[in-house]
Amino acid sequence: MRTLLYQIFVSFLVFSYTAEVTFRGVMPACVTPFDPDGQVDEVGLAKLLAYFLANGCSGVVVAGTNGEGPSLSAVEKRDLVRSAVRLGDLPVILGIATPSLTEATWLCSQAGKSGAAGVLVMAPGYFRNASESGVIGWFRAVAESSPVPVIAYNFPKFTGFTFTEAVVTELAKMQNVVGFKDSSGERSNLEMFRRSAPGKSLLVGDETLLWDALAAGWSGSISGAANLIPGWLSRVVAEKNESVFQTVLPVVEAIRKGPQPAMNKAVLAEWEIINSKDIRLPLEEADGAELAGLIEERVGISASKLGIPR
Repeated sequence: MRTLLYQIFVSFLVFSYTAEVTFRGVMPACVTPFDPDGQVDEVGLAKLLAYFLANGCSGVVVAGTNGEGPSLSAVEKRDLVRSAVRLGDLPVILGIATPSLTEATWLCSQAGKSGAAGVLVMAPGYFRNASESGVIGWFRAVAESSPVPVIAYNFPKFTGFTFTEAVVTELAKMQNVVGFKDSSGERSNLEMFRRSAPGKSLLVGDETLLWDALAAGWSGSISGAANLIPGWLSRVVAEKNESVFQTVLPVVEAIRKGPQPAMNKAVLAEWEIINSKDIRLPLEEADGAELAGLIEERVGISASKLGIPR
């Protein structure tokens, strides 16, 4: 009886606000800064959130691909989303990348308790032999249990599962799935998602497709590159300005060539926004000096011009 009442309560909450929820603009896929003991560096996190807010971002994703989500324990993700909500003034979305349905639903509940605006949910990647109907059922179980809106995340390079038109159509029917992020890099997906998910927020992960995505009616981007160039990407979306996009495109391409999130962390450490470029194994550190120089040359961002206290 208690379980049934809880499900009814969650369904009421979902119905009460998901119809109005839209995610748009530029939301950085925030790196997770670590202190010398390997714990989350809250000072660095607060400076990152301030940097994003000052540069026109509309929200932030924590514990996603760039946030080393798969390297964080479930408890660390819970604590990270709590910290991000407490330290910043942007809507916070918790990244969820786990094949465990139990863990995914628990993290959704913790996101709700923390005051997060939503969750970004990747397909259960370990089960590469799972059928489309099985994965759709997995997403349905997550969405129906979640007290916050769900953005379904297509990243076949890491999950081994591709959101086909049939999958997108079925996920879009779920009331609590309010949007999609597509990091496939497939240009043909821009029209497919728009056609299959009318009325949903559509957020591109490959920033080289950002202008084409906006032209196709997409809502914006959940962006790893926005760790470094949030203001430029926010301008592209807010102003619908193709010349701004063409100016920043070589920088986007250079950022994407480096190992991520290691390169983002290395440049942020060069700028002293975060104190360390430490990254968890099995990933390895990168040298950000060359990329930092290119960013300064191309778009004028440097440590001395950021205006963030050190």
